[in-house]
Amino acid sequence: MSVTTSVTTRSVAIVRRKVESHPAATHFSNDISPLLQRVYGARGICSEDELQRNLQSLESGQSLKDINKAAGLLADAVTGGQRILIVGDFDADGATSSALGVLALRAMGAMFVDFLVPNRFEYGYGLSPAIVEVAKHKSPDLLVTVDNGISSIDGVKAAKAAGMKVLVTDHHLAGDELPEADAIVNPNQPGCSFPCKSTAGVGVIFYVLCELRNVLDSRGWFQSRPKPNMASFLDLVALGTVADVVGLDANNRILVHQGIGRIRVGRARPGILALAEVAKREPSRLIASDMGFALAPRLNAAGRLDDMSLGIELLITDDPLHARHLASQLDGLNRERREIEDSMKEEALRDLAKLELEEKADTNGSTVPWGVCLFQDDWHQGVIGILASRVKERMHRPVIAFAPGGEGEIKGSARSIPGFHVRDALDAVSTRHPGLILKFGGHAMAAGLSILEKDYKQFSEAFDQEARRLLTPEQLESSLYTDGALSQDDINLGTAEQLRDAGPWGQNFPEPMFDGIFTLKDQRLVGGKHLKIVVVPEQSEEWVDGICFNVDTRTWPDTSVQTVRLVYRLDINEFRGRRSVQLVVEHLESV
Repeated sequence: MSVTTSVTTRSVAIVRRKVESHPAATHFSNDISPLLQRVYGARGICSEDELQRNLQSLESGQSLKDINKAAGLLADAVTGGQRILIVGDFDADGATSSALGVLALRAMGAMFVDFLVPNRFEYGYGLSPAIVEVAKHKSPDLLVTVDNGISSIDGVKAAKAAGMKVLVTDHHLAGDELPEADAIVNPNQPGCSFPCKSTAGVGVIFYVLCELRNVLDSRGWFQSRPKPNMASFLDLVALGTVADVVGLDANNRILVHQGIGRIRVGRARPGILALAEVAKREPSRLIASDMGFALAPRLNAAGRLDDMSLGIELLITDDPLHARHLASQLDGLNRERREIEDSMKEEALRDLAKLELEEKADTNGSTVPWGVCLFQDDWHQGVIGILASRVKERMHRPVIAFAPGGEGEIKGSARSIPGFHVRDALDAVSTRHPGLILKFGGHAMAAGLSILEKDYKQFSEAFDQEARRLLTPEQLESSLYTDGALSQDDINLGTAEQLRDAGPWGQNFPEPMFDGIFTLKDQRLVGGKHLKIVVVPEQSEEWVDGICFNVDTRTWPDTSVQTVRLVYRLDINEFRGRRSVQLVVEHLESV
């Protein structure tokens, strides 16, 4: 499994999840172990009915507003030989959505299907009027947005004025005004009763394409051509869903499980298999966290540093050799991205360390902002989102990282903490300070915005004031949630395999973590920044290996420490054909 994260060594509150009592709590069969029943119960799962992972349990798409209108538009375009252009986003959700649209439409007999993805450095996000001008060169009859479009008021107007029909498929939150498209499919638009609001952009277009197949079938379109099996595209749906870090509700868990199942048996796109190869992940044992922490970053690297067309081409190609070549290029871009990110993070944390020192000398404790803004004029626009995430993890407060955007503007990427809806906070700042924010959009936990560089100081102060207005000091304290202690009998390879296969785990359905006291028998640095440990659980004589990734080398190794409190996940370490249990440590402190 081996998910690489930074180990936490700062003071945190370790909170054990509670299993809510519920009359349906007994609706687990004996096939589900007491440990898994405890884990599921702590995530609000009360019976096996909520754990179904077959496609028959997938939510019907009929309650998606405008889905019939959308399928009709596409069906007319396919049967009429019209030109269809898909306009995507430059992240992994947008790439998988674009690839899915192209592949499925071609499989259904569409004669003219192409894609266009904005270069984030030239055009920014979404269907802008500038992108419509580029799209005109492809002469589309029908323009389809995937993973964007709900806020593209001017872009849709420009496309309609140019004589194009427009279908918007998106999952982002809608603003006060909706674009005047021919159809909009978005579970988060007003009046949509589809219950699965966490569906990713790739999931939305998947539902639309499934309905398109039904409409084409009803018109007799497949009497003279093969009817595609939509399940064959679930590897793309799984990757995009995990990569976009949407909540893994029951519906998304089905989509991800089914997609991973196809990858494990080798029935995946050559591009996905090539990504697994360069990431050194074995497809037959792939899990959701491999997608999120190994495959998706390499795919995202194209959009961050170059052009996401490279990533879409990888996902579309049927040639394994070409896929390996493209995946190798993406792997190189990802290494470059990491180097840029590390440099930016060092600069940011150095500045924040100065503020922390000042705060310790300040009896009012007011120096470090509650809402943190960061900007340097040489930072890379494609990496500021990751930087904001890293600093947010370090400081546990809302963070916006800015980079130059050209023509006097700077572009920001925001990441938030529980209890602070960052998009709503930006809306409040915009209302209190008209004209300060040029544009913004996003979710509760992530958002993007543009401001003028000259207004950076004023915006930083306004954002900090909004954070202080909405947050409490307690919310700035970091907490780690665990599923309690594991008995010594449960720290074994069998339990690790059971937990791995009990997912898929992800956002809002977190992978099980446990806490406990251990005797520290051995500790050493590997790779210059990772701490390998050998520990013994309390009241046990069995030794177990552990790994703490990206440990603070100013503190560890510490040979004076004999007893430690760990927060960890059970992992499976594979080395030279040997498989053994390993603790992946998220938090380490001496006792």
